[in-house]
Amino acid sequence: MKHFVVLITYTASLEEIDAVLADHRAFLQEGYDAGMLLCSGPRTPRTGGVVIARAESLTALADWFARDPYRLRRIAEYEFIEFCPVKRQDVLHSWVEGR
Repeated sequence: MKHFVVLITYTASLEEIDAVLADHRAFLQEGYDAGMLLCSGPRTPRTGGVVIARAESLTALADWFARDPYRLRRIAEYEFIEFCPVKRQDVLHSWVEGR
C-alpha cells in the first residue's frame, strides 16, 4: 500500500463550494468505508482541504478522486503527494500496514 497527502485547492467561490459540500463529504465517506482514507478536513484559512489516504498506486487514487463532486464540477484542483510513514503513533500501525 502507498500513502498520500492529497491537497485540494478551491478554484471557485466558497458559495459554489458550499453548494456541493454535502455531496463531497458523502463521496469521502465511501473512501472511509473502504479503509482508503484516514482523515480529512478543510485548510485554515479555507482555501481547500487536506486528505490523508492510502491506495495501491497514485493512478488508483487519482482515478478514485476523479469521481469527487468537486472535480466533476471543476471547482477544485488536486495535488497528490506520496510519502512513506516511517515514524508514526502506534495507533496508526494497522492502518499504515494495510490491515
